[in-house]
Amino acid sequence: MKYILVLQWPGTNEADFDALIAMEDLLEAALPEAHGFVDGHDFGAGQMNIFVQTDRPLEAFQDAKTSLSLDPRWAGARAAYRPAEGDRYVLVWPATLEGFSVS
Repeated sequence: MKYILVLQWPGTNEADFDALIAMEDLLEAALPEAHGFVDGHDFGAGQMNIFVQTDRPLEAFQDAKTSLSLDPRWAGARAAYRPAEGDRYVLVWPATLEGFSVS
């Protein structure tokens, strides 16, 4: 896979972690194989992330948005992708996003 799509939310407590696992499971079930695969998560430093390995980051993001947007946490979602062998993120969501990092 050429890219890593990162879906990110604020997260600090056990309820947030439980929500992260539920969202990861939902996305894993909904993501078409042609658009990539869920490659895990991390939690800490005030944020939680789901990682998607993909050759088609924008399509994978649309799948994530479709499957996760009914969750009230979607309002705080941020998304960006980078080349698998790189560290420069391309901003995806929201349109007003000005920077992105994974702690």
